[in-house]
Amino acid sequence: MKALPNLLTSMRLVLTLFVFLALAGAAGGIPYVSERLTPDAQFALLRWAFWAFVVAAVTDFFDGWLARKLDAVTVWGAILDPIGDKVLVCGAILGLLALGGQPAVVLPAGLILFREFTVSALREVGAGKGVKLPVTLLAKWKTTIQLTALAGELLVASWAAFDLPADPAIQGPVVVTAHTLLWVAAIATIITGAQYWEQTRKALKE
Repeated sequence: MKALPNLLTSMRLVLTLFVFLALAGAAGGIPYVSERLTPDAQFALLRWAFWAFVVAAVTDFFDGWLARKLDAVTVWGAILDPIGDKVLVCGAILGLLALGGQPAVVLPAGLILFREFTVSALREVGAGKGVKLPVTLLAKWKTTIQLTALAGELLVASWAAFDLPADPAIQGPVVVTAHTLLWVAAIATIITGAQYWEQTRKALKE
């Protein structure tokens, strides 16, 4: 049972790869494969990508909770968990952009990617200097908002694949909500990135 948290984290990484490949395939980005897909197969990939992302996002909560509940916190798990979070977020964003993300998605998605890569570099440099960057409460909420927003954007991108009504009165509020959440996630992402940057700067100066 104590291996379960790490198994969930590893499953999240596998699901992330599937999400990205499914979105890239549906977008026509996989040579010799995408060109042979029928419209129905492309829609199926979009649906699978959405559900795989939802399952992967849920594991983000349960792996940490189980690790604490089962007293199974390990160094390997502590390394894999944040990697799994970042890979899931970045993989979903890249997949959405491959689909030809709407203009309202491009800027916040780019800001999130910029922050994630920057903070990862800061952590790597800081670790070499013995500097630790503890995860803040806002950073934890940031991840939750990111995953919720991306789930919404994936639903919007796969709207036709789920055969949902194209009525603007129904689809419009969903689109606005997804875009708004993504912008909120981007703002929280930038704020936490600035906090980590300042923490690293002060630690290195000392």
